[in-house]
Amino acid sequence: MRFRLAGRAAAAGLAAVLALAACGGSDPETTAAAAPGGAGGPEKTQLTIGALPIPDSAALYIANKRGFFAGEGLTVKIEPIQGGAQAQQSLLGGSLDATQTNYVSTFLAVSAGNKMKIISDLYQATPNSFNLMVAKDSPIKTPADLKGKKVAVNSLKNIGTLAVTSVLKTHGLTAEDVQFLEFPFPDMAGQLEKGVVDAAWMTEPHLTAAATKIGAQKLADTMTGPTADFPIAGVIVTEKFVNENPKTVAAFQRAVAKAQQIAASDRKAVEEILPTYTKIDAATAAVITLGTFPTSLDETRLQRVADLMVEQGYLKSPIEAKTILPGANG
Repeated sequence: MRFRLAGRAAAAGLAAVLALAACGGSDPETTAAAAPGGAGGPEKTQLTIGALPIPDSAALYIANKRGFFAGEGLTVKIEPIQGGAQAQQSLLGGSLDATQTNYVSTFLAVSAGNKMKIISDLYQATPNSFNLMVAKDSPIKTPADLKGKKVAVNSLKNIGTLAVTSVLKTHGLTAEDVQFLEFPFPDMAGQLEKGVVDAAWMTEPHLTAAATKIGAQKLADTMTGPTADFPIAGVIVTEKFVNENPKTVAAFQRAVAKAQQIAASDRKAVEEILPTYTKIDAATAAVITLGTFPTSLDETRLQRVADLMVEQGYLKSPIEAKTILPGANG
């Protein structure tokens, strides 16, 4: 597999809620807590959360806008990020308390010895929510035509490269047959149009924007077969943070769980929040393809990610998803 950095890449669950209770391209968004945590309240009340400006993080913004975080005694600032791997470095460095991230990056970080915990599930793929796109007049007609070509992803060796590799495999190719280049999602359409890359792995709202603005064409749905209904993203913290701030984590989980329930049952709520933190208007938000918003943190679902990573060689040895959920030692 050939990887090369390009562009302006940056350096680099209700069941879970109950379990913990019993023992987040736009400007940062902050909502202040109604009252600070007192006795029995959150250990840490001021939180900075990393989040990509894409639909995956909708629940974080819903929770902030509707006062769910504040209602739990938390003041949350949401900072835009480019990708999970970069955000994890900020998490480990202490500039973020928690971050949205894709699960592939999470399992890779854990395999490298970083102690992290997934505290909320945010997003799951649906058909055509993550597609490989090509330029309007591209000679590339099937994934088999990508041999020797350049493919844009938002972060190297993450969910994007894993999904693209799955598609390549069904067409007789491997990851070694393409060159992955790293670009932020908002820049991909321009790179396609200029011919810098031959294909781009894109998600909404960038899929719809690329099709509308430059006539980009769908080459393949990358969420089929082994990646159908695939778990995409969640919120992680360090194990140290969970151990030192269990009440803060439980409060955060409760707030996100409320927002996830809304996102899962009311598309209009998602459509309304998207223009507040992404560069799309209401009309576009109304027509984009959305994934689903899981309302529980399920180890069986997450295990699919780790197992596929082993199959594709991303992990040298298996990882049990349950070991990186709250309450598990490790």
